[in-house]
Amino acid sequence: MPGEVAPQRSPARPPPLPGAAPKIRRPDPRPLGEIMIEAGSIGPDGLKEALAVQHLENERLGEALVRLKHCSEWDVCQALAAQFGLPSRELIEIGEVEDELIERLSIQYARTNSVVPWRLDSDAEELHVFAGDPLKLLDLDDLGQLYDAEVMVTLMPRSAVHELINKVYAKRAKDVDLEKKEEELDEEDEDILHASAEDAPIIRFVNSLIFNASKERASDIHVEPGDREVIIRNRVDGVLHETKRAPKAHHASIVARIKIMAGLNIAEKRLPQDGRIRRKIAGKEVDMRVATVPTAHGERITIRLLDKTAMALSLDAIGMASDHLRVVREVIHRPHGIFLVTGPTGSGKTTTLYSALSEINTPDLNILTVEDPVEYQLPGISQVQVQSKINLTFSAGLRSFLRHDPDVIMVGEIRDLETAEIAIQASLTGHLVLSTIHTNDAATGITRLVDMGVQPFLVASSLVALQAQRLLRRVCAACCEAYRPLPAELSEVGIDPERFFAGEHPLRAPLREEDGTVIPLAAPAGRRLPPPGHLFRAAGCARCHGSGYAGRTGVYEVLSITEDIRRLAIRNADSSEIKACAMEQGMRTLRDDGAHKVLIGMSTLDEVMRVTAEEA
Repeated sequence: MPGEVAPQRSPARPPPLPGAAPKIRRPDPRPLGEIMIEAGSIGPDGLKEALAVQHLENERLGEALVRLKHCSEWDVCQALAAQFGLPSRELIEIGEVEDELIERLSIQYARTNSVVPWRLDSDAEELHVFAGDPLKLLDLDDLGQLYDAEVMVTLMPRSAVHELINKVYAKRAKDVDLEKKEEELDEEDEDILHASAEDAPIIRFVNSLIFNASKERASDIHVEPGDREVIIRNRVDGVLHETKRAPKAHHASIVARIKIMAGLNIAEKRLPQDGRIRRKIAGKEVDMRVATVPTAHGERITIRLLDKTAMALSLDAIGMASDHLRVVREVIHRPHGIFLVTGPTGSGKTTTLYSALSEINTPDLNILTVEDPVEYQLPGISQVQVQSKINLTFSAGLRSFLRHDPDVIMVGEIRDLETAEIAIQASLTGHLVLSTIHTNDAATGITRLVDMGVQPFLVASSLVALQAQRLLRRVCAACCEAYRPLPAELSEVGIDPERFFAGEHPLRAPLREEDGTVIPLAAPAGRRLPPPGHLFRAAGCARCHGSGYAGRTGVYEVLSITEDIRRLAIRNADSSEIKACAMEQGMRTLRDDGAHKVLIGMSTLDEVMRVTAEEA
């Protein structure tokens, strides 16, 4: 979203629209931040933080505020509308856009200028358009010449404009109908495969898979060949759902097209391959990792979508409660020791480590990482990609790092004894080491290192903290329903029913200040608390595609290595004993943190039970 600018002229203003902000008579000359503070959209601290980081990221003030979660795009849009003296609107139905206007304008122009013409008033010779970037208003004179009318601008959030562009141009395009393609393909003929992969229907079909997945905020696309059909499934907010099917006859063409896009060998079908696709989708840079593997019914492809613009590399933005943030921040600012993040694949471990590195990344620190793969480029940090074919493993990269005088080292994963021993050696010789390990909870991370063969006294002396985490779907704020839960449901997640219905703090392990004071329940920015004696449950609407959930947040369990925990580790105690000791010292478990997020209206009891099932 654009940031603070001074208008060069006051564009003409259209009449008020249904759902639009009140008509603005004149531009507001004040800075954008001042306008937003007066409107209550942001606070002074949020503005100060955004101003401090916007130049580092080469972005506008509005973009920085949205990225740091201090406000929504609509908040920035309304402030910009006030600053420019323009009306604004948050959403529009696709049916309100006149089709004949779209036919005369190229999609490239619409995307480049973030503009959608939607109504032409021939009598008044006025063309009404939605624009997402006030800095491009002077460039819209071309539209006036094209339609022979005066351009009347209404501001809309840029993401909403691009979504509208995609919808109206997709509606105009012909539907992809693979059923009508009758030619059968010889899977052994590379030339035919290459030619068929360039056919327009196949190209449109694959492009639509990627575009629709990006629009749904999917993290993965799975192309799964069956006996008679090819099934396409997307993973949205951690849950797979089927989106399309295609005839088996076109499987080879689809695979070939994806391989060509990823730079893979289309003739090789017997061995797994890995590649990468980079595309700009709806104005956003999306990086895709492509992996193929041969199965009984043909090659299966998984595409991992990495939206760089949606990656919030901030510990404040990943859902950590204040007590967990205090511990983690204290740990990552230590000069030496090991901080381990645990959890299954897809639980957000890498995002947590990237967020930690972004927070401590300063010119006076030498930070090196070895990853498999390097998912996001972090400025100012040297990142190494694991290359197993040339024996560049985690352990080899870590061993080499020690000769480069690092201050902080990040190891993508501790998988074996050699990597664990080098990491411990690095921590004991004055380096801070951040890494991940695959265990279900924090306490098991200690015993897992011992199981690998590391001596217990080395584990106890090098570890400073462990953090377990999961990703929890957030209930859709637009359609969530308040209901009165059953006492048994509350007890199952650790909420005391009597205290809950009495209006008291019902958690076994509530959030506490550093001095031990219990922190009262408070809804996060942009959300509301459930009514007293009620919780929220998922309902489903168009905005969340009927799932009842929109986006994800983290639930965390942070285990600090105290003297008591260290003694248990040295005598090789089991994980349940270590966990019990940590809970006695105030550690909140994954389920405790999930219960807190239910009470403040971020998620549902069903979702917490689903992601913390191993604690039952």
